[in-house]
Amino acid sequence: MRRIFWIGSPFFWQSLRETGWEEVAFCNFEEPRVLGWRDVVRQAGFVPDVVVVADKSRPPFVLGVEDFPCLTVFYSVDSHIHSWQPWYAQAFDACLVSLRDHLPRFAGDFLPAERIWWSPAFAWDDDRPDATAERCWDALFVGTVSDNTPRRAAFLRALGERFPALHVTRGAYRRLYPQARVVLNQCEHGDLNFRVFEALGCGSCLLTPRIGHGLTELFVEGEEIACYAPHDADDAAARLRALLAAPERMEALRRAGLAAVDARHRAVHRARAFTEHLRAFLEEERRSLVARRRQRAAAIRQQALRLPCLLWAEDLSASPDPAVRALRAAYLEEARQGYGGQSGA
Repeated sequence: MRRIFWIGSPFFWQSLRETGWEEVAFCNFEEPRVLGWRDVVRQAGFVPDVVVVADKSRPPFVLGVEDFPCLTVFYSVDSHIHSWQPWYAQAFDACLVSLRDHLPRFAGDFLPAERIWWSPAFAWDDDRPDATAERCWDALFVGTVSDNTPRRAAFLRALGERFPALHVTRGAYRRLYPQARVVLNQCEHGDLNFRVFEALGCGSCLLTPRIGHGLTELFVEGEEIACYAPHDADDAAARLRALLAAPERMEALRRAGLAAVDARHRAVHRARAFTEHLRAFLEEERRSLVARRRQRAAAIRQQALRLPCLLWAEDLSASPDPAVRALRAAYLEEARQGYGGQSGA
């Protein structure tokens, strides 16, 4: 395998160049659309050996994958808010899942557990400490607080009553985090989010809820991160006060958290692990996987893709936007017999 095409959110695609691929192409977009095999080849500029479809937290945007003539991988990040993703993943040869505790959800009749790989969030290359910043806030939360995050809004409101020095804002976190003595994380759905890794990658002292998905296996509580009971404002306030009363402990957490990220949790680490998974397939095995998936394409459409495609078509039925209506038509066609022109091989 020499050539790989990555479609969707960027995540660690750029770091793939450091892991031995001869050609790496990338495509992202914001308008409502779907791509088939011919679109993939045109966008990539070559016939890929591997196609990665990376979660954009939107309806499926690559159709006909069940009949693609190369190895295919789905990358799920937002499985905590998109219950259709395990169904869609059945059309692929392998799957990356960011949330470890959701791995069993993706195992099905067409995608066995051994080809579902945990790939946690990570710190970006540009997440770095800023030694020149002045720490002007005792505690800082950076992120969306709206009607779409009701538990977050309620928690931050309660915490603010108990810890008035809490500063809540939105904006460029790389500029904001270095100005905080403690960076606060909150997980609306109990997900292990990117904020954990981004804060540590910026050299911050992180206070995060004690959730699952491998958090305390990736980082040592009390040495690299500080934790509070999820959605417990009293516990979070008490831990904030304890941290601020111990400047040396905060500094030790900053240094250890950053060291952990630099050693194990940056984009290049995820790219290397992903490439190693793919390289573990022998050439004969890879060809067998692709051939077997294509032989079962009709069954995959009928048993795994039909329902989510029909649900998305129904969800989009009221839109007057021509692009959205075209998207709806594509889902209906996939539900009937597969996306037109997807094979092209």
